[in-house]
Amino acid sequence: MDKQLGSCDERILTEDEINMLKNQDKKIVSEFKSIKLENEAKKMWDLFYKRNSTNFFKDRHWTSREFDEIKRKAQAGQKITLLEAGCGVGNAIFPLLDEMQNLFVYACDFSPRAVEFVKENRKYNPDKCFAFQCDLTAHQLNNDIPEASIDIATLIFVLSAIHPDKFLLVLQNIHKVLKPGGHLLFRDYGLYDWAMLRFNPGSKISENFYVRQDGTRAYYFEKEQMRALMEEVGFNIISNDYVRRETVNKKKELTVPRVFLQGKYTKR
Repeated sequence: MDKQLGSCDERILTEDEINMLKNQDKKIVSEFKSIKLENEAKKMWDLFYKRNSTNFFKDRHWTSREFDEIKRKAQAGQKITLLEAGCGVGNAIFPLLDEMQNLFVYACDFSPRAVEFVKENRKYNPDKCFAFQCDLTAHQLNNDIPEASIDIATLIFVLSAIHPDKFLLVLQNIHKVLKPGGHLLFRDYGLYDWAMLRFNPGSKISENFYVRQDGTRAYYFEKEQMRALMEEVGFNIISNDYVRRETVNKKKELTVPRVFLQGKYTKR
């Protein structure tokens, strides 16, 4: 069961949690392994979708609730062109397409296998959706999407999987295809999320950046860092806050603190 704690400032760590972070520094991922992980990133995500098929993530029926810009445009009768950057197997786009008739979605993902799952979904309609494989750090979105044509772009649990040295490249890529005044809607892992604290020594690649056991990577974002990135690229900040939750397991009598960073930004 999840308990929503709302938007808030950075989590204050307990002494035990501080020691957990210190323990991670006892063994850092080597430069050789870090380069190997970067070179094999696509392979690792393709293997992830091979193992899990379409069954790992739940459909995101909360997208239009958390980001009401989408629904407000739809209710105004406007035709909306949306980019789902890092679409996975379509857990966000298909609920949105079910909910809104005047929506067209460009959906791209790093993993060719994920894109194939999107296209194989019985709800996939080429008249309403165009899915394509794309490395957001290397391939220009405007090769597949007209420049300055997107009303709303979503970047949900995607940027964290990318090397932090390439964050700017991804945001600049999305910025090009957004209309002036278009929205970028962001949600990802926040600093001191429980998943960050529980990594063992040998998992830390660099500050706030870790590798999971399956070879995929995860970055945990600081609020002011994201604000600075967005402003450098050319976005105005509407909101940019930590969202805190507690995941409660009554059977195990365990409460786990979750932290996400959620933001809404507009293209200048």
